Order: sequence, then structure tokens, then C-alpha cells
Amino acid sequence: MSKNKLKKFAEMETFTNVFQCSASSLNEEGQLVSHPIVNELAGRWRENVFHNNHPIVLELGCGRGEYTVGLAQRYPDKNFIGVDIKGARMWAGAKQANEAGITNAAFLRTNIEFITSFFAADEVDEIWITFCDPQMKKATKRLTSTWFMQRYQQIVKPSGLIHLKTDSPFLYTYTMEMLRLNPYPVLCSTDDLYGKSIDGIEGNSIFADAKALQTHYEKQWLDRGMRIKYVEWQLTPLTHFEEPTIEIEKDTYRSYGRNYQPSV
Repeated sequence: MSKNKLKKFAEMETFTNVFQCSASSLNEEGQLVSHPIVNELAGRWRENVFHNNHPIVLELGCGRGEYTVGLAQRYPDKNFIGVDIKGARMWAGAKQANEAGITNAAFLRTNIEFITSFFAADEVDEIWITFCDPQMKKATKRLTSTWFMQRYQQIVKPSGLIHLKTDSPFLYTYTMEMLRLNPYPVLCSTDDLYGKSIDGIEGNSIFADAKALQTHYEKQWLDRGMRIKYVEWQLTPLTHFEEPTIEIEKDTYRSYGRNYQPSV
């Protein structure tokens, strides 16, 4: 591990807006029932972290936390939590929030597979999924799979919102098929966020957020002439789930290295 990463990890330990729990802390069932973070925060994020009663919004696979920080700045009456396992990237958003005095942004470093261990039933109001790995080889690892929908239902309020913003044609196609098979109300969908006018929703504030905030990787995709996809749906409780089985053409491109600087 590089000295730079070690330095970032050490600094993250001092951040009061960062909570870390590695997979090594899990029991055989993949739960964190005895971990201090669970005991302190599951069901108590508003009380123990944000000290208010505002809605809670998660950014899953937050990377550098651009949406966590950006949305927190736009909506001081909501609480935002970025979740990811990659601490070196998360450090950027956590540090920015600390230095800017943004008190309604926090970060949770853990595997998203174990998200239900960190939040109580109905504790979360919305979820943003921004430019996550499409996980083309294994459906259960896709953040929009029915496997994850069942877990989100355990922590998100009935009819809470889910937002997906992605460059991946594979993940967009898969997600739209998942939504076709499972009757979640789709409020908005587009395969070209910046290139098309969508009737009836241009004035929607959440849709505006999808266009106004751009991540590091989004700028990279736009710089390469790729189209950005966006889907918004309500997580109405379901008791039966149907996983898509259609064949979907795999994405053939890869992201550039860490030193790439988009021109957008």
C-alpha cells in the first residue's frame, strides 16, 4: 500500500464525520450486531450524528463523495451519508466536508452488502446510486438488483426514492428490465440525460440535481462523448421479486487511469 494511501487512512481516523467498519468485523451471518457502530448508530443517525430530525439520504458507492457533499450543500434541511468500501477515495469528500464545515454530510466505510446492519427500518428516505461498477458478471452484486432491492426495503421508508445515474448501457438496460418485471413506480427515466428534453419533469428539483452535480467519473464519460443515463423510482414494498434473465450486451470500455483530467 502506498504511503499516500496510508496517510489518507490515518487522517480519516481523525475525522468525526467518518465511520468505518471492515468485513473482518462481521459475524458468520454477515451481521454487525455487536459492532460499536451498529450499537451507536443503527436507528440513531439523526440523534447521535446529525443532531436533528431531518430526512436521511444515502449515496451508495459514493467514491469521492461528490453527490454526498454537493447535495448536502444544496439541501441543508436533509442529512446525507456516503457509503463505500474504498477509503482513499472517500477521504476526498470527507475532508472537503470537514474543511467546509458541512455538518449534514457523513461517510460510512463498509461493504454495501451489509447496509441493513447500519440502519433501522424506515430510517432512510432516499438512495442515490452514482456511477457504480455495473458488475456485469454477477447479478447479486449489482446495486440495482432484486437482491439489493430486498435489502433497501428493510431500511427505506415505503415509497422512498431511488436514483440511478450511470454511464453504463449494460446497467441501465438491466435496471429498466428489473423495473419492468417488478412493479416499482418509475417517475423518470432517460438514456441521454443531457441530450434530451423530457416532458413534464424539467422543473423537478431532483431531476435538476441529477443534471447539476457531476462526479469525477461522469466528467470523464462526458469528455469521451458518452451518454449519461438516469432513472428515478419509488421503492414501494414488494413481497415477490423477479430477477431479469435477459441477455444484455456487455460494456466494452473502461475508465481511464487515476491521473486522467477531464476537460468538461
